[in-house]
Amino acid sequence: HMANEHISKHNNQLSLPSDMVSFRVDHLLVVPAFIRKIGIVVAGILSTVAVVATAQYLATMPEQPPQDSASLDWLQSGPYSVGHSELVLVDDSRATDANNEYPGASERSFPTRIWYPENATGSHPLILHSHGFLSSRREMSYVAEQLASHGYIVVAADYPLSSGSAPGGANANDVINQPADASFLIDSVLALSGQNKPFAGQIDTDRIGLMGLSLGGLTTSLSTYHPRLRDRRIKAAISIAGLSAMFTKQFYQSTDIPFLMIAGTADAIVDYASNAAVIPQRVRNSALLTIAGGSHLGFISISDPLFRFMHNPDALGCSAVLGNIDEDPNEWVYRLGTIEDGVYVDPDIPGVCTVMPLVKSIHPGRQQMITQIGVLSFFESVFATNADDRAAARNQLMINISADFQEASYTRYSASASSLTDAN
Repeated sequence: HMANEHISKHNNQLSLPSDMVSFRVDHLLVVPAFIRKIGIVVAGILSTVAVVATAQYLATMPEQPPQDSASLDWLQSGPYSVGHSELVLVDDSRATDANNEYPGASERSFPTRIWYPENATGSHPLILHSHGFLSSRREMSYVAEQLASHGYIVVAADYPLSSGSAPGGANANDVINQPADASFLIDSVLALSGQNKPFAGQIDTDRIGLMGLSLGGLTTSLSTYHPRLRDRRIKAAISIAGLSAMFTKQFYQSTDIPFLMIAGTADAIVDYASNAAVIPQRVRNSALLTIAGGSHLGFISISDPLFRFMHNPDALGCSAVLGNIDEDPNEWVYRLGTIEDGVYVDPDIPGVCTVMPLVKSIHPGRQQMITQIGVLSFFESVFATNADDRAAARNQLMINISADFQEASYTRYSASASSLTDAN
């Protein structure tokens, strides 16, 4: 009968026996408790992992220079807070070439970032940074921030076809167009006014400098020295791990402005011996800041802490670069000029990523400290308005940085050494 059934129906509603109701309620209470226990265990594991990761991060921080050293002072931010501005600059007078599936464009567009000292009136030096192959305008933001805090206007843009976001894929052959890009960017920043001008004061057109990393270092050299592509407004230039093996001493005869090469001996992408070590022999008024054990990727901002635990981060860089260069990696070199222009492809020079196995690189944080000090002290030695400040900057670059960092060494241009290598 209905009274003996486990499920009864009263007034068109279903009711469950009391023992089943009790079982169901108890069962429902057990599940949340079990989930809570799992959550506690997971939270404990995550907390332990976070503590271990933090401890590991702190334990592997780069060693700072001595507390009483001049170099430690040069690592500090300058007197200005730093502002940033993003804009897109478009050169309607020049086209972007077709690139693989990309059909090209009638103009060249430049997503651009400006670092500037906030509320700083008066005149400022301007530094244009050129990024490396497959990279972007923010690749060395730690250097840009430091310069801006000391009163510099720093500009960097993504080049149309050599950046990591290039339509059709990054194409190193477009580097031949980048000196004109650099001049356009300088023109555009000088022309900023009103609401489009994010910084106070004005740019001192007698204090314009260039710096660049890797392919951007090559762009810097072309903009500084190339007989037909150079920009005569440039008063100082830095190439960081830049390609230069294809340039003879003749190439550098167009100007004697101050020039600094910064490079690492553990660079697997741009060979140190043929691209950096030769600079003091070939370039008048030049210097070389060598970082023993410095890698190529160690110069970019994300390498510390991202690549801190790697044997040499250039293993990643080589994989990316080799996957994006043409069968003939020197195609663009032949378009730069002839031996009369100082352009020559030496078949005995090691190519990209051909020097193996990779040697162990130093801590990228140490590499970036040396780079940051080297860049700032070099530009201050040229652009500081006070003679004593220029002298202090020269002393820091030429003496103190090597004294405070065992990995760093500084070599100046030698006329006597140059005379022995006139054929190079």
